[in-house]
Amino acid sequence: MGPGQLLALALALVLGGGGAAASGPHSLRYFYTGVSEPSPGLPTFVAVGYVDGETIDHYDSETWRDEPRAAWMADNLDQQYWDSQTQILQGNQQTFHVDLDTLQKRYNQSGGYHTVQAMYGCDLLEDGGIQGFQQHAYDGRDFLAFDKDTLTFTAADAGAEITKRKWEADEAIAVGWKHYLEKTCIDGLQKYVEYGKATLQRRERPTVRVLGKESDGLLILSCRAHGFYPRSIAINWLRKGHFQAQETKRGSTAPNSDGTYHAWASIEAFAAEKDEYQCRVDHASLPEPGLFSWEPQSNLLPIIIRVAVAALVVVAAIIGFAVWKSRSGSKPDT
Repeated sequence: MGPGQLLALALALVLGGGGAAASGPHSLRYFYTGVSEPSPGLPTFVAVGYVDGETIDHYDSETWRDEPRAAWMADNLDQQYWDSQTQILQGNQQTFHVDLDTLQKRYNQSGGYHTVQAMYGCDLLEDGGIQGFQQHAYDGRDFLAFDKDTLTFTAADAGAEITKRKWEADEAIAVGWKHYLEKTCIDGLQKYVEYGKATLQRRERPTVRVLGKESDGLLILSCRAHGFYPRSIAINWLRKGHFQAQETKRGSTAPNSDGTYHAWASIEAFAAEKDEYQCRVDHASLPEPGLFSWEPQSNLLPIIIRVAVAALVVVAAIIGFAVWKSRSGSKPDT
């Protein structure tokens, strides 16, 4: 990963990794951030955990406590669990404080705003497989990444090489992380998914709209899906029934305030070929993939206007008849 990409990946993972089908995929993510100069709303240290994109716990240096953020976590885990997690995170907070000081000296920096970040987690895949990762960043740039298969660390620069050599010299560090990612993390994920299955395994169908914008013979088609859950969705453009993967531009899948998600995919085409394109949406809530085409507003508007005018004529006729009937049947004035 190139410089700065770790932060972008972290954001994508925070928004939820994988969907929430009964047999998978499922994801467990933890994100730590330490800052040298805290500010309102940004404590010195913050740690947040997520299952399938749902926040499960939160710790920061202002409360000094790890607290549940999902009702199904609070309902199923006792105070001893939260006390234990709090002690671990208090230790990590101190470690991040030392790391910030160490790295500023290593990179010949004197004061200023600096950040240390870590993210790690594991996935249960739909085919029953598992995967896990652990990565670190400094000042928004990649620093160190763990490869659990080779029990080695990949350094992003000369400064990170020092940490790489130190950690690889102590074999227990790599072995411990491998055991955590392949066993402890997966066991925890399976347990949490069971606790939250009513939320995590729900299905909400996407509302799909296809929009088009013509200009100088070219057409930009945009397929937008909104209000779906779980997060995992595939939005693809087809031309004459064939996938147009290379030509398709995609936006990230982002959360809505109600816990659902939205996403989009667009493609550029010749206006004369608009009838050749369809948007295909695959989602766990759909019994089969949905196919959607663009219907230009200019074609629909006359139809809508004609229907509206016809309806008004009918209503006016009914009202006129009712008035006439009322007058004809009323008692004459004396």
